[in-house]
Amino acid sequence: MDIARKLSEMDSVDGVEIVVREVDRRVETVRVTVDGENLNFDKINTALEKFGASVHSVDKVAAGKRLITP
Repeated sequence: MDIARKLSEMDSVDGVEIVVREVDRRVETVRVTVDGENLNFDKINTALEKFGASVHSVDKVAAGKRLITP
């Protein structure tokens, strides 16, 4: 909840969703979705690192005047 709150307070972030995917003895695997315009990946990544998190992969990026939906 703290991570979601911190990310949602950032400029250009309109919404944040965090879903717990797996819980291990030492590691929680989560999917973080950040929505907004002109998002700054470096600032988002730095904020995550301050909470002890690391980005494993970026699975989707959308840009342009019109978003493509599957």
